Amino acid sequence: MNRRYMPSLISMQCFEASARHLSFTKAAEELNITQSAVSKQVGQLEVILATSLFQRVRKRLQMTQEGSIYLTEVRKVLTQVEMSTRYMLSYGSRNEVLNVNALPTFGVHWLMPRLNGFRFKHPNVYLNISSRIDIFDFDEENIDIAFYYGRANWPKACCIKLLDEEVVPVCSPAILPPHPLNSSLELTHLVLLQSATRPEAWHDWYEAQGLHTEHSYHGPRFETFLMSIQAAKVGCGVALVPRMFVEEELREGKLVIPWSHSMVSPENAYYIAVPENARHAAKVTGFIDWIQSRVASPAP
Repeated sequence: MNRRYMPSLISMQCFEASARHLSFTKAAEELNITQSAVSKQVGQLEVILATSLFQRVRKRLQMTQEGSIYLTEVRKVLTQVEMSTRYMLSYGSRNEVLNVNALPTFGVHWLMPRLNGFRFKHPNVYLNISSRIDIFDFDEENIDIAFYYGRANWPKACCIKLLDEEVVPVCSPAILPPHPLNSSLELTHLVLLQSATRPEAWHDWYEAQGLHTEHSYHGPRFETFLMSIQAAKVGCGVALVPRMFVEEELREGKLVIPWSHSMVSPENAYYIAVPENARHAAKVTGFIDWIQSRVASPAP
């Protein structure tokens, strides 16, 4: 069997405390053990690492360069252990953590406004909400519920359709010409803002009108709709975005729809994905019921 370089947690705690205080004695007082025990634990680490972590200068401890490097890594380990322990304490108590993942713009513009009130109906469920664009694996990551855009075919998950998406072009009124547009092709003169996650969006939008332009793929490219919307607001060009993400900006006149044609995908929609083995957990069903009850409700 290969040798494993696996120091004990107590030895890492002794080292971290000694490094913080630059004193074995003060570290021992903090950890409620003897000074000789701290010194022994640090010595065991030095044997494993085959290097000195401290040196004595005029009877005082000073860290070596190797000790400083190792301290950074040890603190990462101790922090992760503490976080994992706190998570399990919450998970095993009456209070449960619900890990929710949502696409960035969907989370900000649609999900967040509809969460208010959930904690009063489910006071023992603590929401832990994160966002990301790339795909993930329920088997490998600690996610209870995910909101995504696409088809109902997420691996090893139960997929529940939430709502369709209407995509519209939007821009700042400041960049529009004084006269009405005669064709949607004139939008190309205002710069078409591109979406990294929907590279075919402008092509499909024009194709649905029986039109084609070489500019469908030209223009600044943004990773999220949030960035595209902000770029449109400051006059960088025209963004093609889900209407539900810009309702407030349209009401306030910060954005306008320069051409009325909208597009709804016949194949894709927003879904809730839940791991198959967690579909009937109380915290999961409670959250899904809450969100579904607010699908038709406008954001506050």
